[in-house]
Amino acid sequence: MKTDKLFPFLQWLPSYGKDQLKGDLSAGLTVGIMLIPQGMAYAMLAGLEPIHGLYAVTIPLMLYALFGSSRQLAVGPVAMVSLLTAAGISGMGADGPGEYLLYALTLAFLVGLIQFSMGIFRLGFVVNFLSHPVINGFTSAAAIIIGLSQIKHLLGISLPNSEHLDIMVLAILENISGIHWATVALGIMGIVIIKYGKRIHPAFPAPLAAVAVGILMVWGLGLDTLGVKTVGNVPSGLPSFSAPSFDLSGWGTLFPIALTISLVGFAESYAIAKTVHARHKNYRLDANQELLALGIANLGAAFFKGYPITGGFSRTAVNNQAGAKTTLASVFSAILVMLTLLFFTGLFYHLPNAILAAVVLVAVSGLIDYKEPLNLWHKDKADFSMLLTTFLITLTLGIETGILAGMALSLLMVIYRASRPHMAQLGRVPGTNVFRNIKRFKNLEVKEDLLMVRIDGPIYFANVEYIREKMEKWIRDRNGKTKMIILNLESVTSIDSTGAHELSEWISNWREFEMDICISGTKGPVRDVLNRWNLISCIGSDHVFMDDQTAVAFFDQKLDQESIQKYAPYALQSNSDKKIDKSRI
Repeated sequence: MKTDKLFPFLQWLPSYGKDQLKGDLSAGLTVGIMLIPQGMAYAMLAGLEPIHGLYAVTIPLMLYALFGSSRQLAVGPVAMVSLLTAAGISGMGADGPGEYLLYALTLAFLVGLIQFSMGIFRLGFVVNFLSHPVINGFTSAAAIIIGLSQIKHLLGISLPNSEHLDIMVLAILENISGIHWATVALGIMGIVIIKYGKRIHPAFPAPLAAVAVGILMVWGLGLDTLGVKTVGNVPSGLPSFSAPSFDLSGWGTLFPIALTISLVGFAESYAIAKTVHARHKNYRLDANQELLALGIANLGAAFFKGYPITGGFSRTAVNNQAGAKTTLASVFSAILVMLTLLFFTGLFYHLPNAILAAVVLVAVSGLIDYKEPLNLWHKDKADFSMLLTTFLITLTLGIETGILAGMALSLLMVIYRASRPHMAQLGRVPGTNVFRNIKRFKNLEVKEDLLMVRIDGPIYFANVEYIREKMEKWIRDRNGKTKMIILNLESVTSIDSTGAHELSEWISNWREFEMDICISGTKGPVRDVLNRWNLISCIGSDHVFMDDQTAVAFFDQKLDQESIQKYAPYALQSNSDKKIDKSRI
């Protein structure tokens, strides 16, 4: 493996410039400031001491920066993984905080091991089942959920932690009377600064400016004494070395939840990275490299008192909007957290939660796509259905359920489309030797006793039944007038054993009903299969032609034996060791 592929940062480092540094520094500081309260809150959600959420965004963040292929993805603790961590460890019966932490470290180790192994064995292809409509639906719904989760900080009210739309909306309505207007004013001020600050200058760090103004207002006006909630005390100290448990019985208990976090975390992380990457075409996003990077980052969390991490939706959105150009932004975020832990814990004491909510709200508002659903509604109803279903499932059942459902929908759509290949009856364009689909073109020359069919796709176990039923229907529609069937296989890329067996049966059955069969336009690999399964002998080597025109000439009895012998090698040539049966040539 090339060094710059194993360490993607080597691809951008040689040409790194001042413009990139400005964006990375602004984004790194902004996300770093977000990481402090988020890390603490998510650690508590996972059942851990708040400090471990900050530990999870120091060494792990730097490790991802070294190995990650996404230049904007911001990794760290997220609500989904935090909830899954708590759910997985709660049943372990931990005897005190120390043992609970040991289980969390072990879980991070297992997640890292699974993801790293998947990357080594190049299993990143699983994300190919995340189609664009699925990603669009997931992204829009997740943006709404994350936006609603920040309403409690924007309005200064107490709301339960949830990823379900109905619970969140109901809780907001029940607590709407408790709005804290000073908090609302700070939040709106933050939104205005962030949304319109870029108009001052493209390089203006609007989110960072909003954070600074928020801190100064709370400190200068004493707003915290009036009920404005702030970040408060941040514990100090860098993470020391730790070790997970290597007890195999504990591994067996934690493995199911570790596998769930590995798959769901990677699917969500890659979906986020893919969404952001659509706006940055100057680098290549590699699913397998992302698995390696996330795996190494989680291993780092296990050995430095963290817990499982993955790509964060809101932080990535903020990171991208704040101008991140490379993974150096993540390094700046980690350094800021480390410096904060060492020297500046008191600096963020007066940082209002409403400002952080404003940063998140502005960032995710741009991720809600209104145009694509309308576009798909008019152009592709199937893809629109996938988008809408993923959107609704994510919105009502949660982000992790939504992304898994989206993958399942994409896979089902692949299977459905593969099982129903396009098939067309062909007719001759008048005055030419060109044949076209009779459903698409008018005035084609069609013979009642000749059925010409083109199959567009492989012939294999998943679609042979559909092909057979389609052929039988077309034969029935001709009321017994069909004397010959010409199968155009120019668009058939492969035939498996099931397809070969079925094709042999079709030929035998059609000939029993006095319908001859010819094949035209086969590709080399398909001819190899036909030879391997003795289908050339079954059809007859004098019934296999280069193109439709030659096959039709044979049907019209306008093709003499000399012409058949002349062009037979071009229609029959195969890499198979079997000899071509020329007995009928």
